[in-house]
Formats: sequence, C-alpha cells, structure tokens
Amino acid sequence: MHSIYERIDLLIRMKKMTKKSFCEKLGISTGNLGDWKRGKSTPSTNKLIEIAVFFDVSLDWLMLGKGGESPVVKEQGSSYSQYCSVLEEAGEEISLSEEEKAFIREYIAFIRYRKAREQGEEI
Repeated sequence: MHSIYERIDLLIRMKKMTKKSFCEKLGISTGNLGDWKRGKSTPSTNKLIEIAVFFDVSLDWLMLGKGGESPVVKEQGSSYSQYCSVLEEAGEEISLSEEEKAFIREYIAFIRYRKAREQGEEI
C-alpha cells in the first residue's frame, strides 16, 4: 500500500463500514474522499489525526505505511478519546469543543513525533 488513501480504504473495509458512513462519521465530503483516491489532494493534518484516532492506528502507519502492513482496528475506544472529551481540573469536569479536541489530538501527535525524532527513530 503506497498511498494514504489505500490505507484509509483498508481501514474502512476492516471495520466493515461503507465509505459513505465513514465520511458521515468524520465530517468528510464524498468528493474529498474521491479526490484523495485520485491523488488530487490529501487529508489535512487535523483530519489525519481524526482518522488515526477513529481507527486507533498510528499516524506513522496512516501517513507512511510504517509499523506493520495490517493494523488492528478496535471497535470501541481509542487511545486519545479518554483525554479528548472531558478534562478534569481541580475536581471540576470541563467539556471540550470539537476545535479544542482537534487541537489536543494534533498536539499529542506532535509530541510523539518530536520524541521519536529526539530518540533518533526514522520518521
């Protein structure tokens, strides 16, 4: 699998979803998905993070195909979801907007990237 689209398509099939339901759940137009398939465009950084979280796969695998040919798709939960819906600060729950959740996901991905780079891992 050489393209991001091919990996996304595999994840959709592994989760036994339709492309339409995938697009609806992630707020992607079917036209954008078609553009990704034809190589006219690629998902934004935020959208890549959302897709990785949705399928619980690494960004490395989603973007570059590194880390294994066949990711395991989990039906329930994701590694970031526990941090992205509600925060607790001083005993008080704080609900987050979709924009705030996206920022947190992007920041987590950036921290992982930076740590891997500092450790000399191939990026």
